[in-house]
Amino acid sequence: MIADSFGRVHDYLRISLTDNCNFRCFYCMPEEDYDFTPASRLMQPDEILTLAKIFVEQGVKKIRLTGGEPLVRKDAAEIIAELGKLPVELVITTNGTRIAEMLPTLIAAGIKSINISLDTLQPEKFFMITRRDLFHQVRSNIELLLQNKITVKINMVVMKGLNDNEIKDFIEWTKHNPVQIRFIEFMPFSGNKWTSNKLFSLDEILATVEEDFTVLPVKAAPHDTAKSFMIPGHEGSFAIISTMTAPFCSTCNRMRLTADGKLKNCLFSDGETDLLTALRNKEEILPLIKASIWSKKKELGGQLGKHFETLDADSIVNRSMITIGG
Repeated sequence: MIADSFGRVHDYLRISLTDNCNFRCFYCMPEEDYDFTPASRLMQPDEILTLAKIFVEQGVKKIRLTGGEPLVRKDAAEIIAELGKLPVELVITTNGTRIAEMLPTLIAAGIKSINISLDTLQPEKFFMITRRDLFHQVRSNIELLLQNKITVKINMVVMKGLNDNEIKDFIEWTKHNPVQIRFIEFMPFSGNKWTSNKLFSLDEILATVEEDFTVLPVKAAPHDTAKSFMIPGHEGSFAIISTMTAPFCSTCNRMRLTADGKLKNCLFSDGETDLLTALRNKEEILPLIKASIWSKKKELGGQLGKHFETLDADSIVNRSMITIGG
């Protein structure tokens, strides 16, 4: 069992396979010409599996693969196949561009739920956000997942003045499609130009939806980061991840392993523990893991206060989102 000093048991591991991505979303990647981590400094397939097994032996029940874009890694299929043999729930977050070619691998590994990052339903705005003309490919792949009875959750980062006017369009999508839309409050990371006036809050999102729809709350499952809701008559549902205005730290069970093998005990932690170097030096890994999680702060990495309006994003010590893995 892996626990922190506040009694929170951690049984959910997020593994970033790469900091590379075929998109260039401004809120995730600091600039277009980005220096990706050299392959030699990334965890290799056998190292990922070795570390994952250590976590599973300590009670981890769920592993989520992230990036960058995890499916652009050349050996992603090999890694997914091996992790699929572990006694855990294996899931993935992806931008959806490579679903069609990777679908047999995903199904064979037992992946039954996939999160797709999609911030707009407008092709022109999609190109502006991602700097890539791949909107229709992503939408086609989402339909492919639904046809194969794979649960689809859509991660939509809501940014005031950019896509908050599409909230109702996303809700309309759930009327005849069994997708869950996950509206995510815009969060500050290194290089993403976060300011409080871009944040569209939990209350604002709910108020927007309730203008046209009847909204009913759904009972939260243990460790849920999202507040879930349903609309009578809709096949799908929606949820809100309110990291900034109503954080869920008290029930957090998540650990993050970056693509270069660093363990972060919180998305906003200012420190990290180098597991990959220790592994390559044949050092004991478990004591490092336990020490890292034990040192976890009570809330938001100890860096973010509860009043986001006064937050100075430049004062936060952290990586960019793409190098953390979300």
